[in-house]
Amino acid sequence: MQAIILAAGMGKRLKDLTQDVTKCMIKVNDATLIERMLGQLDNLNLSRIVIVVGYQAQKLIDFIDTLNIRTPIIYVTNDIYDTTNNIYSLYLARECLLQEDTLLLESDLIFESKILDHLLEDPYPNLALVAKYESWMDGTAVTINGSNEILDFIDKRHFKFADVSNYYKTVNIYKFSKEFSSKYYVPLLESYSSVLGRNEYYEQVLRIIILLNRAEVLEEAVVKATKVLPGEAWYEIDDLADLDIAESIFTPSISDKLVKFQSRYGGYWRYPQMLDFCYLVNPYYPPRQLIDEMKAYFERLIREYPSGLDVNCLLAAKYFGLPKEKIIVGNGASELIKSLMEKFVGSVGIVIPTFEEYPNRKDHEAVIRYTPENENFAYTADDLIDFFGTKSISALLLINPDNPTGNYIPKMDVVRLAKWAEDIGIRLIVDESFVDFADTIEPETLLDNTVLQECPGLIVVKSISKSFGVPGIRLGVLAANDTELIANMKKDVSIWNINSFGEFYMQIWEKYQKDYAYAMQRFKADRAVYIEELKKIKNLRVIPTQANYVMCEVLGGHTAKSLTEVLLDKYNIFIKDLSTKDGINGEYVRLAVRNTEDNLAIIRALNEILGN
Repeated sequence: MQAIILAAGMGKRLKDLTQDVTKCMIKVNDATLIERMLGQLDNLNLSRIVIVVGYQAQKLIDFIDTLNIRTPIIYVTNDIYDTTNNIYSLYLARECLLQEDTLLLESDLIFESKILDHLLEDPYPNLALVAKYESWMDGTAVTINGSNEILDFIDKRHFKFADVSNYYKTVNIYKFSKEFSSKYYVPLLESYSSVLGRNEYYEQVLRIIILLNRAEVLEEAVVKATKVLPGEAWYEIDDLADLDIAESIFTPSISDKLVKFQSRYGGYWRYPQMLDFCYLVNPYYPPRQLIDEMKAYFERLIREYPSGLDVNCLLAAKYFGLPKEKIIVGNGASELIKSLMEKFVGSVGIVIPTFEEYPNRKDHEAVIRYTPENENFAYTADDLIDFFGTKSISALLLINPDNPTGNYIPKMDVVRLAKWAEDIGIRLIVDESFVDFADTIEPETLLDNTVLQECPGLIVVKSISKSFGVPGIRLGVLAANDTELIANMKKDVSIWNINSFGEFYMQIWEKYQKDYAYAMQRFKADRAVYIEELKKIKNLRVIPTQANYVMCEVLGGHTAKSLTEVLLDKYNIFIKDLSTKDGINGEYVRLAVRNTEDNLAIIRALNEILGN
């Protein structure tokens, strides 16, 4: 068996990185794509490796000569690489296809070696390596039947996003038998190239073969798919964003890999099959009907300007039953937190460990910290009154339930705390982004006009991302009886700080209140089961929580960092390492609460890692 690598392209989307070198010479971390691929192929005992070169051909050849590859390498040159596509590159190498069974690869790929083993171990002679289509993918897709026979190749012209659940993405690694190439592929490749030109993709020839096979014109020319298995990493690098993702996936050091993941702050949907137990949402909301309603208006929303801030504040006020003068909508709660914290002169009292967006907006010296002195980081309203009653502060911050501990203070006690703050002349800021997850009979929100009137110094912040499960829309609200504060904050933000999707969501969300209540009931039932299973795991101590996450102490000589690394590296699960967080002295992690299937996956993983 031989390998053919198509490496003639210019890689224009990689900008300056390919100004002087071909695409496969760019580095992912410390190794170029071509040296990694050739090293993997060199271990397969192939008869030869054929490389089709074009752009910066001599530089690529000279570089490969320095790599000490044992397998013989021959080169085929595409001199008109700038006006042709990969169908012409493969056409130039067609004589090689006729001589041996072939592994066909594109040079802009990075993948784990076991993917090639998986392909070679499959006894079927003609295979396309495919992965379930995901939202970050681009390029040719296929549909397959229950026998893994490819039914069609779907190019960009025929791609239908309505059918994406049935699609598989081609990884651009194929296995062709000599017989298949001689009898079918090469003759059709020659005909297609001469009739339809050179600026096409070689998959078009496979598509014709599939269509002819379905029409029973050909005999035994079925091309099957072999699927990338869970845990088998690969990535196709077309642009700088792809390179950034690939570097985080294929970082040799798991410590460096974790740092790269932690520094992304989201966007984990671009990582194949990764379970994100770090960032916090509602697994059971929004309902399908709400999503479908937004989809139905997608085209109009993307083409239209949103309303100004005043209209969007009215929509939020309507939902929470507040006058619009008492509420402001933000592009996520983070936009409002920044504006709010800049309004306070003097020190702010904060319980730690906590959500650090607030203290990060103040000078370190302007933050007075209280750390509960018990193993569960628990505290009450009276604890806060006792500690901060003797401190010189202008405002007191309460995250309720707190993040990451999940500590919760009941509504009646928070109101009492607000009145105490009023009496001593300080402001109480309550971030209730997670309050809807609390196990209470009635919702305990402070976004209530009566409460705000009773506590005129109270400021309430709520992220819509967390409990409503829509972090991608970026919505948050802040409310206070102090209309002057609200008016000043409205001057800080853009008149169009909310996009049309956020506005439309607020326009329709009131219709789905029953769905929201049901989602919360379902969540709380699942959380109870999840916590009980976590408590059974050896070397893991569970801290009581009223939020959609669970803080746990890691015991038995294990560290939070090593647990986080192993889960990411071996299980493709991402959690929050708390060991370096302000106020933490020990080995602690935070685990999100997801749906039942995902919760069981992390429980199994934790048992395997910590149970020994």
